[in-house]
Amino acid sequence: MAMDGAPLTNAQARDVEALLHPYTNGVQHRKVGPHVIEAGEGVYVYDESGKRFVEGMAGLWCAGLGFGDKELIEAAREQMGKLPYYHLFGGRSFEPAIELAEKIKEIAPFEVSKIIYQSSGSEANDTQVKLAWYYNNARGKTEKKKIISRIRGYHGVTIVSASLTGLPYNHKKFDLPVSGILHAGTPHYWREGRDGESEDEFTTRLAAELEEMILREGPDTVAAFIAEPVMGAGGVITPPASYFAKIAAVTKKYDMLFIDDEVICGFGRTGNWFGATTFGMEPTSMSMAKQLTAAYAPLSAVAINRDMAEAIEAQSGEVGTFGHGFTYGGHPLGCAIGVKTLEIYQRRDIVGHVRKLAPVFRAHLDRHAEHPLVGEARAAGLMGGLELSPDKASAATFREPGKVGIYLMNEMLKHGVILRAIGDTLAFCPPMVITEAELEELFAPLGAALDATHAWAKAEGHMG
Repeated sequence: MAMDGAPLTNAQARDVEALLHPYTNGVQHRKVGPHVIEAGEGVYVYDESGKRFVEGMAGLWCAGLGFGDKELIEAAREQMGKLPYYHLFGGRSFEPAIELAEKIKEIAPFEVSKIIYQSSGSEANDTQVKLAWYYNNARGKTEKKKIISRIRGYHGVTIVSASLTGLPYNHKKFDLPVSGILHAGTPHYWREGRDGESEDEFTTRLAAELEEMILREGPDTVAAFIAEPVMGAGGVITPPASYFAKIAAVTKKYDMLFIDDEVICGFGRTGNWFGATTFGMEPTSMSMAKQLTAAYAPLSAVAINRDMAEAIEAQSGEVGTFGHGFTYGGHPLGCAIGVKTLEIYQRRDIVGHVRKLAPVFRAHLDRHAEHPLVGEARAAGLMGGLELSPDKASAATFREPGKVGIYLMNEMLKHGVILRAIGDTLAFCPPMVITEAELEELFAPLGAALDATHAWAKAEGHMG
């Protein structure tokens, strides 16, 4: 039976019997069935009943150009007719893979030497770990292998990338994390700052705690630090201004790689080409996916600096080959769409559009910051979140974390807006092509949804 009490449709019933859904309660799903989406156009998607929804999360943070972009569809059609598949193994190549790598190098926030392709952000971050190990073996630093991630960071769901992810549900019952993966503190001042501690003092403490961790583990055993500019799936957490500069000072001191995970933040989302620029990061390598192709085909990429590239190339000469790669890494379809996507971002000035709308987007969130259910509103470019709390002053959490956030998400769904509850943070990440009028439509039901959720939370005893 569906959420509204109606019998499951044919598609819903078939889904329940055939699919195992990511990030879904399987027991509950069998009862209510899926929300079946049939079509998309611009910032809207349409379900099987024909109802229209504003896609307020750009799918999974990825459909930067919305749905049905004719230029991207044509680029895909043209590439499929010319070379539907080939690979980069054994020194072979093809034009879209070369051109896309050149375009990434042109816009990257640091001096990039080489690009290596994968199919997903998880695979990109998995590759980052393997490259860090390979690189340090090439340098004769064979014990320098541990990777430091962060609590509430999100880096994927493969065995290693899920270990990098600092969220409980990605570890519970999967026997994760694996050894050699550590988690430093979360740069969330509102929740993690101590009484009387300024933001600058907070970031100084986080950097000191990172250094203590490195010294405790042994600097000769720690290879890299990995971070998202904005922690996306951890709750859209934006770091204080001084955070990354202080972290970088520590990583440089101990000869560590600094891995920048741009899977969500890359390609204009924060108001610059990359979140590293927005938040003052100085990476040695970078992971990209999602908006690299505007989500029209699976593709991810890792960019590395010259020092890494030269060491890795030399090591492959000694070994006899570079024993890493994916059948679909650098697929011609994904690369061709990626080339056209970056061209569109530049020609339509998507970065400028995000910068123009960012204050409007932020104002919509801030307008609800004083609601009695809202603890904190935060945003960067066109991604943001409202973190809910029973008590803003103490940054308290709900007695049953996650339930209030899901209720608010479903209230918005009733009003035709698709969003995502990350615990008790309601996340917003609309397609970057959204207009000011469409932003109004996205946020129009939020006040009523917050009021309804607040009333429910009080009635259910969630407000303390």
